Amino acid sequence: MENRLMLLICVAGYLVAVSGYPNGQISTSCDTMLPIHGVSTPQSSAAPYNIIVSKASFNAGDVITVIIQSTSGNKFKGFLLEARSVGGDRITGSFSTTDGNAQTLTCSAGANTAVSHTNSNLKSSITASWTAPEGEGPVRFRATVLSSYSTFWTGVQSDIIVALLQMSNTTCGSQKYCLTSPENCSPSDNNCLFMSAAPSSNGYVFEMSGTTSGYVAIGFSNDTKMGNDDVYICTRSFGNIIVQRAYTTGEVAPVITNSSTAGSIVTSYINGVLKCSFITQNDIVLPSQQRSSATSSYYVFLVSGQALANGQIQQHNKTTMSNSSVNLSNDRSAISPTEANSLVIAHGSLMLIAWMTTGSTGMIMARYMKSAAGKPVLGKAAWFQTHFFLMVLTVILTIIAFIMVFVEAAGWSYGTGAHPVIGCIVMVLSFFQPIAALFRPHPDNSRRFIFNWAHRLNALVIKILAVTAIFLGLILVDQSPTQWMAKVMGGFTSWEFLFYVILETNVQLKIKGIPSEPGSLPPRIELIATPTSSNVRGESRYSISSKERHEIYDDTYKMQVETVAILVFISGNLAFLISLLVGIGRT
Repeated sequence: MENRLMLLICVAGYLVAVSGYPNGQISTSCDTMLPIHGVSTPQSSAAPYNIIVSKASFNAGDVITVIIQSTSGNKFKGFLLEARSVGGDRITGSFSTTDGNAQTLTCSAGANTAVSHTNSNLKSSITASWTAPEGEGPVRFRATVLSSYSTFWTGVQSDIIVALLQMSNTTCGSQKYCLTSPENCSPSDNNCLFMSAAPSSNGYVFEMSGTTSGYVAIGFSNDTKMGNDDVYICTRSFGNIIVQRAYTTGEVAPVITNSSTAGSIVTSYINGVLKCSFITQNDIVLPSQQRSSATSSYYVFLVSGQALANGQIQQHNKTTMSNSSVNLSNDRSAISPTEANSLVIAHGSLMLIAWMTTGSTGMIMARYMKSAAGKPVLGKAAWFQTHFFLMVLTVILTIIAFIMVFVEAAGWSYGTGAHPVIGCIVMVLSFFQPIAALFRPHPDNSRRFIFNWAHRLNALVIKILAVTAIFLGLILVDQSPTQWMAKVMGGFTSWEFLFYVILETNVQLKIKGIPSEPGSLPPRIELIATPTSSNVRGESRYSISSKERHEIYDDTYKMQVETVAILVFISGNLAFLISLLVGIGRT
C-alpha cells in the first residue's frame, strides 16, 4: 500500500512537470515572474513578442488597454502579465479581462494585480484592461511569455507610461525617499515643498513640487554646505517648463550641462504650483564631479525661488535639507526638514527679546517717561538710567546673537536673501549708538539739538531695519503653510505703532493745553516764563517758548495716561514675544 502511494505521488509530480500549469493558476510566480515547473533558464535572444498600450500617460482611475502580441508569427501558450512601477519595481494597479484566454490573479499586492493564461492553446495575442491607481508614478508593463514548456522569455516590456503628475506622499518611507517642508506635507497642500526619489532600472525616478512661479531644484552634496553640488532643476522658461541638469562651482548660478539628463518628463504649472516628474538616465552625480563619485550617500537639498523669463534661476528663497546623508538606492525613509541648529534658534530668540522688549521699552522711556516720579539713580534721572540700561542690554543681546549665527554659518550665510545684510547694518548702527551718546554735548550747549536729532534718527533707522530683519528671519525659519510667525510679527508692528500714536497724541494735546500766559501756572513754572512787555497797569507780559512748554509738561503733568498705556504696551509686547519664541523653538 505504501509503495503504491509513493508511486502515485511520483506520477503526479511527473505529470505536473510535463504539463506545467495549463490553467494559469500561477500566483506563486507573481514576485519573480519565473515559471516554477522545473525549467528556470529563459531565452537569451530577443523576444518575438511585444506589449502594446493604448495610452502614453494616465490619471488615477484611467483604464488602459494592454495587448501582448506575437511579432513574427510565433504563437504562445502561456504568459504572466503585470504592471510594475518604474521607481521601486513593485506591482501596481488592477486588471480586468473579457478575453477567454486570460484571467486575473491575486498576488501579494492584492486581487486582480496580474493576468495569466486559462489554457495551453496557442495564442497570437491576448488583451487585458488595467486601471491606474491613485498616487502612482511612471509605470511599465512587464510579461513572461512561454511558447512551450521549456522555451520562454522574461522581461518583455512595454514603453513607460507616465502619470499626469499624481504626486503623493502616501508611499513615502515605504516605497520611496521623500523630503518635505513643512514636515510630512503633501504635494497637494498649499506651500508644500516636496521631492521624492525611487531607484529604477538604470537611474532614479524623481518628483519635485513647490508653490512658486520660478523654479524648484534638488541638489546632492557631500556636506551640508551649498556649492560644488550636483543639481536637477525644474524651471519655467518662456512659458514652457523644462528639466535641467547642472552643477554648482560656488556661490554663483549653477552651470547647466548639455548631457542627456532625464526621460519620461512630465510637468505642470497649475494654480501657482510647479511640478516636475522625470527618470534619470544614469547615476545621480555628473561624471565631471569627481568629488561625488567616491560615495553613494549624499545630503539632499530642496530649494525653490524665482527665475528669469529664459529660465535662468535666481537665488532661492526657500530651502530645506536632509538631516543626514542619504543613500537613495536603499533608503526609503521619509525625511522631514533639518531641524534648526540650537545656535540659530538662540540667535533668533535673542534678537526677538532685544527688539521686541528691551529695545522698544528703552526707546519709549526716553520719549514719554521723563517726568516719571522717583529719586535720581547714581546722580542721573531714573528714566535716563532705565533708558541707558535697556539700550545697552539691547546692544549686548544683538552682539551675542550676531556672534552666534556667524559661528553657526562659519562665515557669510549665502542663500538667505537680505536678512544677513540688514542684520549686519543693524549690528553696526546699534554698536555706535551708545558710544555716540557718551560724547553728547551739555544740555545747554547750542549744538545739543544736532545730537538729539541725530540720536533719534539713528534709533528710528535701527528700529525699522531690526523689525525688517526679524520679518525676513521668520520667513526663513517658518515652514508652516500659513507662515503664521510673520503674521504675528505684523501684528506686533501694528501694536507698537498704535501705542506710539496714542502716546505722542497725548503729549501734543497736553502741551497745547498749557496757557500762553503764566497766570494759572504754579509759581515755580512762572520763573521760567520770559517777560516780553508790560500792560497798561505795568504788569509784565510773558511768552513761553516751545522748549519751555515741554519743560512745563515734563514738570507739571506726572504720569497718568502714560503710565497705564506703557504698562499695557509692555504686556502686549511680551505676549507677542512669547508666541514667537514658542514658534521658533518648534522649528
